[in-house]
Amino acid sequence: MAGFQGVFARAVDVALIVGGGALASHIRFEELADTHSPAAFIAFAAAFALAVLPAFDIYESWRGRSMLHHAGQLLLAWLVVQACGVALMFVLHQTVLISRLWFAYWTVMTGVALVASRVASHLVLARLRNAGLNLRRVAVVGFGGRSDQVLRNIEASSASGFRACARFDLRDAGNAAGHATLPAFADLDAFVQYVRAERVQEVWLALPLSEERTIARVVNEFRDDLVNIRFIPDVSDMTLFDSSMIDLIGVPAINLMASPLPLHAKLKKELFDRCFAAVALLVLSPLLIAIAVAVKLSSPGPVLFTQYRKGADGRAFRIYKFRSMRVHREEPGVVRQATRNDARITRVGAFLRRTSLDELPQFFNVLLGDMSVVGPRPHAIEHDELYRKIVDGYIHRYRIKPGITGWAQVNGYRGETDQLEKMQGRVEHDLYYLRNWSFALDMRIVFATIAKGFTHRNAY
Repeated sequence: MAGFQGVFARAVDVALIVGGGALASHIRFEELADTHSPAAFIAFAAAFALAVLPAFDIYESWRGRSMLHHAGQLLLAWLVVQACGVALMFVLHQTVLISRLWFAYWTVMTGVALVASRVASHLVLARLRNAGLNLRRVAVVGFGGRSDQVLRNIEASSASGFRACARFDLRDAGNAAGHATLPAFADLDAFVQYVRAERVQEVWLALPLSEERTIARVVNEFRDDLVNIRFIPDVSDMTLFDSSMIDLIGVPAINLMASPLPLHAKLKKELFDRCFAAVALLVLSPLLIAIAVAVKLSSPGPVLFTQYRKGADGRAFRIYKFRSMRVHREEPGVVRQATRNDARITRVGAFLRRTSLDELPQFFNVLLGDMSVVGPRPHAIEHDELYRKIVDGYIHRYRIKPGITGWAQVNGYRGETDQLEKMQGRVEHDLYYLRNWSFALDMRIVFATIAKGFTHRNAY
């Protein structure tokens, strides 16, 4: 059944892509007979989508997954398909055959249609599951707050299709009996008999790593049963970021303190960064030229200011900004932050800093792979050496690439960090971003930056 659903979903996506191209032609050219949309381009997009979308886990089971995250992944995959199509047409010198307005209509309408189809399917499934259909019954093994949290999550996520049906409490039979809404067990044999008699499909082990004997007992009990056993380890006291299971030279391992983004997430973020930076530089090129001329006329000196900053894993790189200060000499090993009414800042520079337009050359850093569009803002290396010793968690900002904008910046943490509390607040927001990263969160930060991030009272 799952295979049929996957084939059906692919067929619907292809139909939406082809239909979106035809509808965009009708809107752009009014008559389908007068279409200027290359059929080969649409056919390539449909075929390439069949190869790209599975790489973004679009056709994996949605059960237990965030619909917002799924929609973000789908939009990202569709943008990748379109970017590859444009690149192919450019290589073949066929871009003159493409109407830019038609392409924009097609991209937007098809993206909306793809997401709408998923939302509609999600709503239908949610109604079915709330009505008691298409459910998977779950028995939870655990004790204390961790077990309670898993049960609350199941109850709060009714649309996921999981329903708690029993609980086995390891430590306290009285505590297990206190959950009157669920059959509760303190004896493992009775619990196993119940799972088999009631044909429970899932057993979730909400246990700390120290309970390895219990884990082994449960796994051995159901070794010959068609029951999905899922381990939800409680490592909250040891991890900085959300722990994840990885394959480490053929051996399963749990990340306790490592990069918060898995490899596939890094690849998706990298792909988005390069495409976004290329488009941004192309669209903003007239503005970049105008700013460069204004900076050159404002005071003697270079147009760009460069400085070494730390990137992912602490690797140093040269960051680019429009020069906003008069050329001056700093004391060796000392970097003095800009302050209000700083005499070093030119009139043009003051405007650029106030509107953050001085940061635009950093899209070249993104294109070069040194930075990301969204991530923790990089600081001067001299400040890194100071704050890593006095601000808790500071060094973990460099587990991913620094960004042009970030969660801290759209939440008001910009400009001078003249007080330790300001830097601590900035770092706390950066660590929140690392723990909760998703493509949807990146898009939220990008839109927030566009909407309100160009000016701020702390930017001077």
